[in-house]
Amino acid sequence: MQPLILASRSPARKKLLAQLGLKFQVIVSDSVERSRGYRSYRQLVIKNAQSKAMSVAGRLDRGIIIAADTVVVVSKKIIGKPKTFAAAVRTLKKLSRNPHWVYTGIAVLDVWRNRCFTGYEKTKIYMYPLTDTQIKRYFEKVSPFDKAGGFAIQGLGAVFIDRIEGCYYNVVGLPLAHLAKLLSKVGREIF
Repeated sequence: MQPLILASRSPARKKLLAQLGLKFQVIVSDSVERSRGYRSYRQLVIKNAQSKAMSVAGRLDRGIIIAADTVVVVSKKIIGKPKTFAAAVRTLKKLSRNPHWVYTGIAVLDVWRNRCFTGYEKTKIYMYPLTDTQIKRYFEKVSPFDKAGGFAIQGLGAVFIDRIEGCYYNVVGLPLAHLAKLLSKVGREIF
């Protein structure tokens, strides 16, 4: 059986794959994520995921590579990982006052057979309006710098969520049901 490889350094993605009971290794992609140049957010996240998978595939003779890319979109703008504390506060305040979308593209690449299957999920999130004090207290406990939009739905961030429309695991960073469908196309069944 070919080894399963996660092309990501994301702790959330590692945890989700482990939660499924999958044995995998991590090989971090050196692909540069793009945020412009595509007609749609769907196309952007799929192309970024494919690029990550292909970057890792170039170093291997065999294996099944899982790669993903997630973006947060609010008011037709992509929100990335904040670079400063002030930017994180502004971003989370904006997200808490506007419904926003999370798009995740997935690529599953079978290196040996040179086949790649892709897909994406989108989830709409509605948060409760947050005060500056709530945001600052949250960031005292959770770092905003390694997360698109500066917050995570799992853990303490869960108390900010009014409701979501779509896949919860997409918001965490890896839509598991969609991933299972793509893995089955390369002969790796979850069950």
